[in-house]
Amino acid sequence: MALAFDEFGRPFIILREQEKKTRLRGLDAQKANIAAGKAVARILRTSLGPKGMDKMLQSPDGDVTITNDGATILEQMDVDNQIAKLMVELSCSQDYEIGDGTTGVVVMAGALLEQAEKLLERGIHPLRVAEGYEMASRIAFDHLERISQKFEFSADNIEPLVQTCMTTLSSKIVNRCKRALAEIAVKAVLAVADLERKDVNLDLIKVEGKVGGKLEDTELIYGIVVDKDMSHPQMPKRIEDAKIAILTCPFEPPKPKTKHKVDIDTVQKFQTLRDQEQKYFDEMVQKCKDVGATLVICQWGFDDEANHLLMHRNLPAVRWVGGVELELIAIATGGRIVPRFQELSPEKLGKAGLVREKSFGTTKDRMLYIEQCANSRAVTIFIRGGNKMMIEETKRSLHDALCVARNLIRNNSIVYGGGSVEISCSIAVETAADRHPGVEQYAIRSFADALEAVPLALAENSGLPPIDTLTAVKAQQVKESNPHCGIDCNDVGMNDMKEQNVFETLIGKQQQILLATQVVKMILKIDDVISPSEY
Repeated sequence: MALAFDEFGRPFIILREQEKKTRLRGLDAQKANIAAGKAVARILRTSLGPKGMDKMLQSPDGDVTITNDGATILEQMDVDNQIAKLMVELSCSQDYEIGDGTTGVVVMAGALLEQAEKLLERGIHPLRVAEGYEMASRIAFDHLERISQKFEFSADNIEPLVQTCMTTLSSKIVNRCKRALAEIAVKAVLAVADLERKDVNLDLIKVEGKVGGKLEDTELIYGIVVDKDMSHPQMPKRIEDAKIAILTCPFEPPKPKTKHKVDIDTVQKFQTLRDQEQKYFDEMVQKCKDVGATLVICQWGFDDEANHLLMHRNLPAVRWVGGVELELIAIATGGRIVPRFQELSPEKLGKAGLVREKSFGTTKDRMLYIEQCANSRAVTIFIRGGNKMMIEETKRSLHDALCVARNLIRNNSIVYGGGSVEISCSIAVETAADRHPGVEQYAIRSFADALEAVPLALAENSGLPPIDTLTAVKAQQVKESNPHCGIDCNDVGMNDMKEQNVFETLIGKQQQILLATQVVKMILKIDDVISPSEY
């Protein structure tokens, strides 16, 4: 793009490859952007809430994903429009920071854009709209603080945490066993949490899945599950009080890595070479036995002969264990990873109360359980399910639940779900609008209307008449001045979310409102779009 002047000094813009570019300016640009944002929000709108639908996405290489996790849907969708990409990033940032509420934040942003469109058509300047939204988001943010409640939990009383995780899981495909899964998620987080520092390292929670069995068979293992089996079928399947040597060096005789040729022309020479290799290997095994190891876990493989010798020398071994798993095993058992045989010593061994091999079904599927570890800071959630997609979706759902439990340990304030918070904020913002003179009050009112998009969508997805339900709940909130009335999605027959135990984390909700407002302000400030045309 270049700027030029005509003979009267008036500037005009020259676009390179003029006819190939499309250009939108002013209101048209804003409307095009808003339409793109609304389109993305419309896709996610139907998957909000406990009765929300799932989406099925097929990747170019034929992988199918079935999910209703907002961030996953948007990441896997092929989005060309730049504004729609902003919405994708919006849900990702909610996912990184909070881990839950990824669908809600996009629905919220879409509703804000929709309201902004009406204001722009009335001739209000986009920046005034953005400023009004900013004021309204502050009001809503502070109002959330006021209606939030702290709850106390301890390692013995985990019920409040479980209730909040159940709210998260109720909108997922796994909602029929949400109680069991919520308990698993909370126990896993508490096992690795540092309650004094209020910090949780989610890397220590490993989520493994295996097809077969039913969802109810999902279990929490205080230890590590490795998708490997003993290297020789005749090795013992159960080792108690195991002392584990964790090796990252190859457990086999050295191969002559020279460019020279070894000519073996007689049987004696071959025998000598073989004896030499065997002696070398015997020393390696003896070294492990001398330091007291009763199980060897190796990052590399060993050949069949080595395997046979290990079996004879009664040293059970596991081969081809990945690097991440090795680190987790080392953390859990308190062992050190040994890179060279010469460095093996008794204090570098990990200790586990029980190492057992468990086989699944009628197939040869086996996994190693390393339990009762010296340092049980690492845990594994082991998911079972009817098919691969079910397991993948359960992993995503559990990730959300783990994040919710982590956020509650960091900050134990909760608000009530079911759209009650949004309605309450909407009423607060509406009331505050009258105190603002100037054009901004229109934007603040629109923000209040946009907040109602979430409860509307919840009611719509639950098969209730959306507008009637919303107005009834809103009237009830105003009449009883009770911010806990929400949409009765599960058709229990009462609106009080406190009674229904539908909780959300405070920081999750606040983040939703702030992030949605930020993205909408950014979109409203764009007034000129120059894009290369499609060929």
